[in-house]
Amino acid sequence: MTTLQEKLGRLPAERRKKIDERTAQLMSEEMTIRELRKARRITQAKLAKALHVKQEQVSRIEKRTDLHISTLRRQIEALGGDLTITATFPNSAPIKITGLGQLEA
Repeated sequence: MTTLQEKLGRLPAERRKKIDERTAQLMSEEMTIRELRKARRITQAKLAKALHVKQEQVSRIEKRTDLHISTLRRQIEALGGDLTITATFPNSAPIKITGLGQLEA
């Protein structure tokens, strides 16, 4: 059976570039933690290993609607990203919130 990666590898470079651009665009939009993990092509098992937890714990976290910011930050960092929290107000530039969910030195 041919994997998705193998199929993508057979596409012309221009088509792969368009797919990568669309993937980046979709990733910049709103997503759940689960959708983000899948878009990054990381399994729950691989993420669990990076977080030093069991796969079942990753599954439970993905189903939750209320997380500690520190838990969310760890998830995002394990996926290779950085968590930024921004407050938006009418007639004002967005304000980046800092110091949340970080461990003190």
